[in-house]
Order: sequence, then structure tokens, then C-alpha cells
Amino acid sequence: PHSLDWSLKPPDGHKMIGSHRSPVLMGALTYRATLVCDNRTMADDRTYPSYIAGERAMLDAWLEYHRATLELKCEGLSEAQLRERTVPPSTLSLLGLIRHMADVERGWFRRGIGGEDAPPLFYSEEDPDGDFDRVDTADVAEAFERWRSECDHARKLVDAEPSLEVTRQRREETISLRWVLMHMIEEYARHNGHADLLRERLDGSVGE
Repeated sequence: PHSLDWSLKPPDGHKMIGSHRSPVLMGALTYRATLVCDNRTMADDRTYPSYIAGERAMLDAWLEYHRATLELKCEGLSEAQLRERTVPPSTLSLLGLIRHMADVERGWFRRGIGGEDAPPLFYSEEDPDGDFDRVDTADVAEAFERWRSECDHARKLVDAEPSLEVTRQRREETISLRWVLMHMIEEYARHNGHADLLRERLDGSVGE
């Protein structure tokens, strides 16, 4: 059975699972929840983005919220479970999502905003789906370490920019910091939907 025990009431329509802390969320709403599934308990103290904030603070907050959500979806699982492809014929796994998002963070922030020479970590031109496909023997601890490291570096790059209007050249396109943040929120939201299904198939855990 599943149950949610709230110490504070969330906004209508929101059930939150996971944990994250971010200095950009001044004035945001913090809730604590407990998900009970198969006699296991996972506590949630993520910070939900404020309903009223400046554009930059709101974009930062939603990106942090989605980063925390992906980490939560992986919480408490064994290495074998993280590797498992639970929704065939899809080759997606939770470990594959972590590896993929490490490279997405790296691509848009290090290469896109920072202009760094930062080749992909888990895929290549010869193996474009290696981030998803090469999970059977992948180092789980390394994947999480690299993902968290890329998130940390991305925060530093974003904090160093004076405004959302900052632009960079990416291939033949001009991109703005605003567009990159919006795209990253969209990318995480899409893959967190995948993570929902993967986690539920693994152990029945559900929640936003």
C-alpha cells in the first residue's frame, strides 16, 4: 500500500517526493512528505518553487526542483535495479537517465554557455546512444558523481552570467541563457516522466 503523510499541506494538486536545498529559493514553499511503499519510507524535504518570483529566480528554482526529482526517483535502489530496463521495448533505465542528464548538463552549460572543450562523457559519434545503452557494466557511483559534478559546474556558470539575455554561438545558432534554462527544465520534466514509470515498475513507488 501507498500513503502520503504531510506535515505541511502542499499546494492543491501537488504531491512531492525527494529532497533538495537551493539558495535561490528565497520565499519559496517547503513541504515535508513521506512516501510509504512496500514497508519502505522515503522522506521528502524538497523546496517547491515560489508562485511569485522574478523570472531568473523562478527558472533556477524549477531547474533545481527537477534535478532533485530525478535523484529522488533513484533513491534507495540497488545497482541492479538502477540498471534494469523496466518498460520494454524501451531501453531506458534510471541509470541511463542519470548518465544522459550528465551529458545534457555538460553539453548545454559547459559547451553551450561556458564555451569549454568538454567532450561527451557517456556517448560518442560512433555510439550516440551509449549513455542509455551501456549501463549493464557501467560504474553506478561514477555516473552519479559525474552528474552531480556537472550540475554543480552548471550552477557556477549560470551564477556568473549577468542576465538571461546573455547569448552564445552554438554551432550555427545563437542561444540565450534564458533559452538554455527553459530547455533544461523541459528536458528534465520529460525524463522525470520516464523516471516515474521506471520507478513504479521497479517497486510500486509513485509520486510527483
